[in-house]
Amino acid sequence: MSLFDLTGKTAIITGSSRGIGKAIAEQMAAHGANVTISSRKPGPCQEVAAAINDQYGDGKAIAVPANISSKEELQRMVDATNEAFGKIDIVVCNAASNPYYGPLGEISDEAFSKILSNNIISNNWLINMCVPSMRTRKDGAVIIVSSIGGLRGSPMIGAYNISKAADFQLARNLAVEYGRDNVRVNCIAPGLIKTDFAKALWDNPDTLKRSLAGTPMKRIGEPIELAGAAVYLASAAGAYTTGQTIVVDGGATVT
Repeated sequence: MSLFDLTGKTAIITGSSRGIGKAIAEQMAAHGANVTISSRKPGPCQEVAAAINDQYGDGKAIAVPANISSKEELQRMVDATNEAFGKIDIVVCNAASNPYYGPLGEISDEAFSKILSNNIISNNWLINMCVPSMRTRKDGAVIIVSSIGGLRGSPMIGAYNISKAADFQLARNLAVEYGRDNVRVNCIAPGLIKTDFAKALWDNPDTLKRSLAGTPMKRIGEPIELAGAAVYLASAAGAYTTGQTIVVDGGATVT
C-alpha cells in the first residue's frame, strides 16, 4: 500500500469548483478518496463532481454548494457528506475572500470584517463541525490553504495577509488541542498560482514581472503543484506532521 493511498477516506474541499481546490479534489480522488465538491455556485460544483465520477466511478464525488460565510450552509454540507459517505476524514479549508486591494488605512470596516470572517472564522466553523467524529475515531486531517502573504507585509493586500497569518496560528493552536486524538492540522502556503482568484496579481505583465523578480524558478505555479502537498498531509505519509506550514512558492520566500 502506498503511503499516499487515500482509499476509504472522505474529504471535504471548499472552493473546489476551480483552481487550487479543484486540483486538490481531483488528486485526492485519484488517490482513492471520496470527495465533496463545494463552492458558491451549483453548476461548476456539479461539473467537477461529474468529471470525477466519470473518471473514477459513480458515487466517488458529490456536489454540495455552500457559501463559507454561512454557518448554516457549511453545516448542511457536512451533513450531506456524512449522509453520502458515512464519515469525514479530511477537511480542506481552501475557499477564501479578498474583496479589497489597497492600504489598510483606507479599508472599510465592512471589507476588513468580511476578509477576517471568511478567511479565519469560517475555517474554524467548518473544522469544529468535522473534528468531533475524527477525535472519536482517533484519526483525521485538517488542511488550511493559507498563503505566503501571511509571511510578508504588503501595501496592497495587507488585510488578506493578516487573515492568512492568522490561519497559521489557527493550525498551530488546533494541532495542540487535537493532537492527542491523532487529528493533524496543517497549512499549505502557496506563492503566486495561476488561478482566477489571483488573476489581479499575474494577468498584468508589469505586475507579474515584479512578482517574479525575486522568485528563483522565474514562473508562477499551477494549481496541481499544490495538490501533492495536500495529498501528503492527508495521507499516511503525513501521519506525524501537525501544526506546520508547507510553503509551495517556487522559492519566492527564500530570496
